[in-house]
Amino acid sequence: MKPLLRTLAALPASVLLALPGTLVAAPSHAQTTIGGQPVVTLNRTVTNKSRPEFTSITLAPGRGMELIQITANFPGKGNVNVLASPDLAAAKELLDVKDDDFGDLGYRLGAAFLVPYPNRIIGTLSPDGKTVTTHWQGHAITLPANNVGKNPDATRHAMHGLILKAKTDGVRVKDIPGGQEVTGTIHAGDFGGHWLSKTDLDVTIRLTAEAVDASIVAHNVGSLAEPIAIGWHPYFNLPSGNRTQVRIHIPGSQLAVVDNYDNVFPTGKLIPVSGQYDLRNPNGVPLAQNFYDDNWSQLTWTNGAATVKVIDPAARYAVNIEGLSPEIKTIQMYAPPAMQFVAIEHQYNFADPFGKEWGNMDTGMVTLQPGQSTKWHVRLHVYVP
Repeated sequence: MKPLLRTLAALPASVLLALPGTLVAAPSHAQTTIGGQPVVTLNRTVTNKSRPEFTSITLAPGRGMELIQITANFPGKGNVNVLASPDLAAAKELLDVKDDDFGDLGYRLGAAFLVPYPNRIIGTLSPDGKTVTTHWQGHAITLPANNVGKNPDATRHAMHGLILKAKTDGVRVKDIPGGQEVTGTIHAGDFGGHWLSKTDLDVTIRLTAEAVDASIVAHNVGSLAEPIAIGWHPYFNLPSGNRTQVRIHIPGSQLAVVDNYDNVFPTGKLIPVSGQYDLRNPNGVPLAQNFYDDNWSQLTWTNGAATVKVIDPAARYAVNIEGLSPEIKTIQMYAPPAMQFVAIEHQYNFADPFGKEWGNMDTGMVTLQPGQSTKWHVRLHVYVP
């Protein structure tokens, strides 16, 4: 062992945390890497067994700080998986071995962060079908055409941002009152040549008994103005396995009309919610056999949050997903009837935010001038309904 490594190995974790560029991961996953970086686990011990408490978070700094799993202790049940996600070994297999060059499997498990654009972007497809080009304030933006529907006439498009395979620098784990916190910075730059200006992303994930907090602060560290939107793609578990009786509350009064459920492209038309799409009942509305891949807006904020509820009465389990940043303008829900999960995506923007179908409407993209920043923040609570 080299002298420096020998010295570092002898230092206690409290000292290592203070060293620049040093990663401290929980011992249980210290030898597991995903995306070339050690997996990090935050842990805490249950202090009150009479109520639900969060107990752990597992995440992958080598894949844009994606959350692989969250657990919570429920009275009489022990730890319950909050996210619908494979175990760590299977997640590593999917993300390190089976994934494509762009990292698309990242948004098909756990909770991936989506920057600088959640959702779909449509544009002019290149002759080789590999990129799409759209425009913002006279600037051309060329993005990977990483997604396409299943139908023969489906249109290739860009989807879910450019950090699915991003590495995280300066990862730090520290104890906080009642739990733990991990921070790190993704030096995204110009997102592989696909974006304007240059961007740093400061990510913070916090675990306490009462809450899981996830936040991203995007800083324009370049010399040009740039559009930015932030969101995520968490798959929430339905512990009972009985999807039909699960109830969903979404506080949105408008629905974005799409062309179909294969492309899922916005038409630019917003309509009042009705029927199966009116999910404003405070006690939620049963998923039943309904399919959803839809976007709600005109959100009602209560006590400073745009809160979605996922309630599983049969499991005596529920989770609230609170959007805390005023920049969050829409909520996307993906819930196919055959699957035991529901994806709830708090995001700044409407789909295809640069598209002509929206006319002059504000589509939720935040413009950052050089030196400016924007913060996305979502908080989770678990409870017995």
